[in-house]
Amino acid sequence: MQMRSRSRASMGFILVAMLMAGSVALLSSTKSPFSTREKASFANPAALNFVRPGVAIQITNIQFTTGNPLTVNYKLVDPKGALLDLTGVQTPGAISVRYILSYIPAASPGGQYVNITTTKNTTVPGVTVSAPGTDSGGTLVTNSDGTYAYTFKTAVPNSVPQGSTLTVGMTASRNLTEFDLGTNYANATSSFKLGGGTPDVRQVVTTATCNKCHSQIAFHGGSRRTMEICILCHVPGFVNPQTGNSIDMKVMFHKIHMGENLPSVKAGTPYQINGSHGSNDYSDIAFPANPNTCQACHAADAKQASAFTTHPTAAACGSCHDNVNFVSGVNHLGGPAANDNQCANCHIPQGEVDFDASILGAHVNGNQSSLLPGIQGKILSVTNTNPGQKPVVAFQVQDSKGVTIPLATFSKPVHRLALVLAGPTTDYTGINAHGYISEDASKTSVLNGDTYTYTFTTPIPANAKGTYSIGMEGRRNDTVLAGTTKARTIEYGMKNVVYNFSVDGSEVAPRRAVVALSKCDSCHWNLSLHGENRNQIEQCVLCHNPVENDAARRPADGSANPPESIDLALMIHRIHSGPNQSRDFTIYGFGGSKNNFNDVGYPGVLNDCEQCHLPGTYVLPIGATAMINDTRGYINPVHPTTGACLGCHASIDAASHALVNTTTLGESCFVCHGPDGDYSVAKVHASN
Repeated sequence: MQMRSRSRASMGFILVAMLMAGSVALLSSTKSPFSTREKASFANPAALNFVRPGVAIQITNIQFTTGNPLTVNYKLVDPKGALLDLTGVQTPGAISVRYILSYIPAASPGGQYVNITTTKNTTVPGVTVSAPGTDSGGTLVTNSDGTYAYTFKTAVPNSVPQGSTLTVGMTASRNLTEFDLGTNYANATSSFKLGGGTPDVRQVVTTATCNKCHSQIAFHGGSRRTMEICILCHVPGFVNPQTGNSIDMKVMFHKIHMGENLPSVKAGTPYQINGSHGSNDYSDIAFPANPNTCQACHAADAKQASAFTTHPTAAACGSCHDNVNFVSGVNHLGGPAANDNQCANCHIPQGEVDFDASILGAHVNGNQSSLLPGIQGKILSVTNTNPGQKPVVAFQVQDSKGVTIPLATFSKPVHRLALVLAGPTTDYTGINAHGYISEDASKTSVLNGDTYTYTFTTPIPANAKGTYSIGMEGRRNDTVLAGTTKARTIEYGMKNVVYNFSVDGSEVAPRRAVVALSKCDSCHWNLSLHGENRNQIEQCVLCHNPVENDAARRPADGSANPPESIDLALMIHRIHSGPNQSRDFTIYGFGGSKNNFNDVGYPGVLNDCEQCHLPGTYVLPIGATAMINDTRGYINPVHPTTGACLGCHASIDAASHALVNTTTLGESCFVCHGPDGDYSVAKVHASN
């Protein structure tokens, strides 16, 4: 594609010609390299052949000898491996490339980087501080084969000892906004050891682990997208000049994710970092998992996954526990600690018992403690399942060793064992005004051997059809380490069990699967709600159905009426899109708790539906049929597709659009937003 001297207007003419000709040479013969999350997945094939969106950096080699500047050789390619022109003349889209140089000292293999490419930060009037940065003033050469060679202006200090690992980091930003394909980004790193040998590695947390919550990390305007790049600059020794807070990765990231749980924040001092794009206050960040859950970020896929357990430091530990003064010994049971040399003596990786001073022991989530006897439930059978009959449930409740647990230990108010009847599985709206009935199974169940039998007091509706469900939930409090200084009482629950059965002889049809618990736990780690009672999606949908709301929990004086819908699709969308809501979204829960979600910020890309949804389950038709009672919404009742969409698109404009396109015959969403529509759900939610 030779266009070295052609103007942008000429390029546009060629694009039109290709569209008219229907050229699909580059991308039509093989599977598309683009995911449905990307706009390019929905672009005209001819346009894709011309633009070839996407960018990747391939570092081919690094040239360096002591006393000489370092040169990195590289090429820029599209997803098919074809060369891209950095200037945007021979191929569409100019590409901006940045260069970073850092090293791991020889004395600390696998340790933290020392940044070589620095800049001067003068954002605070009258104050100049050194800050990590990218190289500037170097020499860029375009080779005859279309590759590039960049020679750094910043020299490698002579003080860097032999055996150190030098790493070149690069970022690329390809601007394709004029083609409505956004800006494409790429990161790359390449390392070598001075004097030869295998380069040392620094990988305590992986990009993939970050992206479980964040969809795609994209910092500093979007160009920093891998942890391998981040750790080259976020190193010890540098601070944010406006706040004085460290920008060392292990300190800054711990503090950001602790947010509202930082002792310093609770004491009234906000945690802020002023970045290149303005001031950022992280004082209201609520980590979606228990902050104790180190493994949520320090996952096994990292090459140094165990580093947080084997190398405890005051900087790392004190970033979360920031009310501890290690030098004076305030709030530190071990007393004063002048340096990190003795930390690992007390804080070993794993001790003999939960909640001890070991790293893993001290960070055990209570409901996952190995000291608990456990609760395991199982529904063996359900009989008396015809309309009008009262179901009889045969079930077991045992501890982790298989010993039957006396139901007396589940007596209220603290303990609980309940069976929930709901149906049909299409929408769970068939039983009374709430769509379900929950009954206490702890008092009247009969034990025969290791099996309990419970007979519902509520019959299956006389007009029931299809498949109904019975779910089992329960929780207890147990005291562990009794008689010791570490004694504590822990509330924990059983894994919910849902049993489906036919009420009319038809084939059993379980509830459609829309989301997966594993996707919830990517962020929430061990999702357990309502006092440890509910922990499986199949159980949640029994109560969080289209007809239920929070009326029973709202103030009795009516001051907060009307009630709020708790339909799962509507509620979960609204919770996760909190700041986008144009009205108050508050749900009253058990005990009259008031839960406002307006400031809940989703950590990922909000329009990345598959962060939560199973593939294809968010496209139309969605499978739901029942109207949703949305008494506080703009439309009430609301059709199921409109209800799900208005959960995120909560504006009155969106509601008006949906209402205009709904008649007495139903919704017409499928016409425009169906899989083949001009505005299909997947297409309008795609991003770069």
